[in-house]
Amino acid sequence: MSKISAYINFPNNATEAMTFYKEVFGGELNLMKIKDSPMKDNFPAELQDAILHADLTGDSFTIQGTDLPDNNVKEFTGAVSLTFAVASKAEVQEKFDQLKEGGKVIYEVMTFFAGTMGHVIDKFGIRWNVFTDEQ
Repeated sequence: MSKISAYINFPNNATEAMTFYKEVFGGELNLMKIKDSPMKDNFPAELQDAILHADLTGDSFTIQGTDLPDNNVKEFTGAVSLTFAVASKAEVQEKFDQLKEGGKVIYEVMTFFAGTMGHVIDKFGIRWNVFTDEQ
């Protein structure tokens, strides 16, 4: 089975963000600090407590992340939106309400020709569409 996953370079808050996503979406969360990895000797002492790799996996999704910056990105902009598709309008509202806590609503949950969706930027600057094809 193939699936697409998201990999996010967080600005030194991967543990907080990934723990929040576990609360919202469920799944199994694994966090690996640099000091606990086989690569620990490749990093300076001040980075040893940073998250080298985080992995949140559910039945139909994977969200991965790190505290390490992507040197090809000058600024964290949240220019990409992640879509979380769910089974029902009630679930759209539930996930949307959790993601908007401390964040910014772009579009409230609404029904349109293709289904029901809400669009929000969460408190970590990640853009989310929560969607169902149920109208």
